[in-house]
Amino acid sequence: MIDLVEEHFRKEPKTWLLTGVSGFIGTNILKRLLTLGQKVVGLDNFSTGVKENLQQVQKLVGEEAWSLFTMIEGDIRDFSTCKRAMEGVDIVLHQAALGSVPRSFANPGLTNEVNVGGTVNIFQAAKEMGIKKVVYASSSSVYGDSQELPKVEENLGNALSPYAVSKLTDELYASVFSNSTDMDLIGLRYFNVFGPYQSPEGPYAAVLPLWVKGMIKNQPITIFGDGETSRDFTFVENVVDINLLAAHAEKGKAKLRAYNCACSAAYTLNELHDTMQEKLAEDYPHVTKLEKKYGDFREGDVRHSHADISNASEDLGYKPRYVLAEGIDMALEWYKNNLL
Repeated sequence: MIDLVEEHFRKEPKTWLLTGVSGFIGTNILKRLLTLGQKVVGLDNFSTGVKENLQQVQKLVGEEAWSLFTMIEGDIRDFSTCKRAMEGVDIVLHQAALGSVPRSFANPGLTNEVNVGGTVNIFQAAKEMGIKKVVYASSSSVYGDSQELPKVEENLGNALSPYAVSKLTDELYASVFSNSTDMDLIGLRYFNVFGPYQSPEGPYAAVLPLWVKGMIKNQPITIFGDGETSRDFTFVENVVDINLLAAHAEKGKAKLRAYNCACSAAYTLNELHDTMQEKLAEDYPHVTKLEKKYGDFREGDVRHSHADISNASEDLGYKPRYVLAEGIDMALEWYKNNLL
């Protein structure tokens, strides 16, 4: 299905607004869009994304494809900036957000300003600019304390963090905009995405690049809790695929306001650690001597996360192309070449 969608966009190029363009997921989407010959307007304030990511994409795609890209440095919390970025745009892919559950506890007000206020600005600006299609990033955190496995879109629990509240609120706003306008807004609930351009730096770094860097540098690796917490780890190229599929979906075909984006396979943190250790040992034999260390459970963390992706498959044609082992192989290659 994704091959047909990509061929469609090659034949009928669009102009896209991509918010959070210099972030981890935004950078991977940008690379794909430019290779497909799409015009892309990027919007980012570089609060968490990095300009070096864009420089890498420029080198990879070449100058001809890069000429299709326009960068606007600005903040989604500024409504006029959002409207200006949407001039001549056909489709909006809204990735900009402040991620991290711990960060949301440290500063819930800022998380709300960016993730809710900024997203409402994007939705309203798209409405005023006559844009009919908006695909936006939600999160598996919206499932909260639900014990149901696998996670099905219609069944939510109680939110466990300010971050989860912000993403759930985005979905509620999207539902209101969809019901009161002729816009088509589709949310994607990302489950533990990993891959190239994901930084190991800072207090809120994601687990895979953080562990890779630590293992290679022979630094202690701490697993929060007992290591039996499970996650549906999703390689970033699968995320790019579902964004394009959602952007291509005919209005009314997407029956839900948000869809799971995952591989429908759960792995514990202990299993992830052992898999990464085994794969890194080929080039870095010392990692076999590293022992697991355990810390306290983190506030707001969901215990188990495993997605049902049947709705995304049926409505959007989504099928993950990369399972965990394949994704780790591709991610490790990038991490080793770029993070050390």
